[in-house]
Amino acid sequence: MNSKLILHIDENHPLLIQGLEALGYENHIAYDTPLEELLEVLPNYAGLVIRSRFPIDKNFMDRAPALKFIARVGAGLENIDIPYAQSKNIALIAAPEGNRNAVGEHTLGMLLALMNKLRQAHGSIQKGAWLREAHRGHELEGKTVGIIGYGNTGKSFAKKLQGFDVEVLCNDIKPQMGDQYATQVSLQELQDRAQIISLHIPQTKETQGMIDRDFIERVKHPFWFLNSARGKAVQTADLVEGLQSNKILGAGLDVLEYESSSFHSIFGGKNRSQTLDYLLHSERVLLSPHVAGWTVESHVKLAQTIVEKIAALTF
Repeated sequence: MNSKLILHIDENHPLLIQGLEALGYENHIAYDTPLEELLEVLPNYAGLVIRSRFPIDKNFMDRAPALKFIARVGAGLENIDIPYAQSKNIALIAAPEGNRNAVGEHTLGMLLALMNKLRQAHGSIQKGAWLREAHRGHELEGKTVGIIGYGNTGKSFAKKLQGFDVEVLCNDIKPQMGDQYATQVSLQELQDRAQIISLHIPQTKETQGMIDRDFIERVKHPFWFLNSARGKAVQTADLVEGLQSNKILGAGLDVLEYESSSFHSIFGGKNRSQTLDYLLHSERVLLSPHVAGWTVESHVKLAQTIVEKIAALTF
């Protein structure tokens, strides 16, 4: 086994390969290699660079006895069996710093588009209508924004909001995460005060299905809802119910419960659910295909972040 041998199973920015070569690593490309073939060659590698094509589970890691690190070019590690990797002393690397700005900007863009009915206005003009009163929007000024999950992307969104006269609250599983951009409060206080709620949480057992009927009912005010985190944090049927009752004024969703584990298309199934159909056709819903962190600039920054973190490893 060569301690400088890295297997890349997902394609990333060329700067990643170039940076690792400069560090003395030898890179092997397997972007299209089937899983069965990858498993046969895993014993050769000390490093693995991934995005989301395959789950990195116990079986996968058992086939890679020499593995020293796994680097995921993205914000989270949910497609890796983290406890098992830690039990095998495999270093885990992610790059939330690389796309936090992109997610913050995208989330703000979705919010402004929703509140100002830009999607509806554009569509009506395309159809030859000029309906000014029907597209009267709402201003951010004076609103209270609640951010759930105050890590890299949550902080980025809060920072973007500083150009507006808004109050920003945050809630996080860790204490003392608030800063000059947001005041940390309990989840209940956030639900009591927020008029806009934005999710920035990782995918864990605790966060799966977190936004459900009970959560929505506990929010005191009708609110706009944003999710640029993970689709499975939301029970979509309850979200649709909230939209239909007007408890949720609008929803900006970059991620959906229906995505595959590799975050690919929602259109793979033969029978489309009624809740997905509602989201696709509601004028108060704005969808994007899991691209909040997927900018030209973040493509570069993610690669650079991974190179820097691999360079800092010591074996």
